[in-house]
Amino acid sequence: MSAVAVLRLPLAVDLSGFVKLLQRMQVPHRVSEEAGEQVLWAPAEISEDVRSLYERFPAGDPDQQMDIPVAPTFKRPSFAEQLKHAKATGFILLLCLIVGGLTYLGENLQTLRWLTFLDFQVVGEYIHFTPLADSLAAGQWWRLVTPMLIHFGILHLAMNGMWYWELGRRIESRQGSINLIGLTLLFSLVSNYAQFAWSGATLFGGLSGVLYGLLGHCWIFQLLAPNPAYRLPRGVLVMMLVWLLVCMSGLISMIGFGEIANAAHVGGLLIGCFTGLLGGLYNRRKLAA
Repeated sequence: MSAVAVLRLPLAVDLSGFVKLLQRMQVPHRVSEEAGEQVLWAPAEISEDVRSLYERFPAGDPDQQMDIPVAPTFKRPSFAEQLKHAKATGFILLLCLIVGGLTYLGENLQTLRWLTFLDFQVVGEYIHFTPLADSLAAGQWWRLVTPMLIHFGILHLAMNGMWYWELGRRIESRQGSINLIGLTLLFSLVSNYAQFAWSGATLFGGLSGVLYGLLGHCWIFQLLAPNPAYRLPRGVLVMMLVWLLVCMSGLISMIGFGEIANAAHVGGLLIGCFTGLLGGLYNRRKLAA
């Protein structure tokens, strides 16, 4: 809540009566001394009302009541309260936590192999991958999306989880739980296949491809059909896009952070922009009707 200077008065002016009136009316305010003057500060939303009140009652009047729209104090909802409105977001994150525990964050290869894009067998020091067509023919279609649940390290899981919580809740609050699950599965499918097509038979996983899909979806949707739910904090979009470019440059891998699934990031971003375009155009047309 931003405060502005409502009154600037000489130090000789007695503001005590007016301050008591503000206190009685529970109007947020403070008084400071600057450059030989006393300054009364109040929230910008009610500054004109406070100024008008002073013009009427400069000495304060305990017997007067006046309806003045006081800006409510914002109380951030607890995690439990937020979770009530973000059940699908919480469900996906819970699955990531469970998989992280079962796979020891990528260390338990015997469990990990059931969730990777390609099945594999460890023979000595080598990994032998099973062709994707063979796995799909055996009915293992879940492999197309389950790599999003795999994370290699606590930092990998924490960062992806934080961003999924931030972006997933936005989409769930506006488009509902079913749409969020559907978009998550779609973004996972596209980003996983893009990474497989680019890098071939390798181990990869994580929510980051999905995150770039959610980012692109919110970005384009907001441009076409503005809504507070999709208004990302200033600088978030730029930071994520810059991070994508830095990762694609190879710098992150060079300094020892491991291989980055750049194709998954790009694939996720592109499909997210596409769904954001479709959703935004649909909502824009619906509002205009």
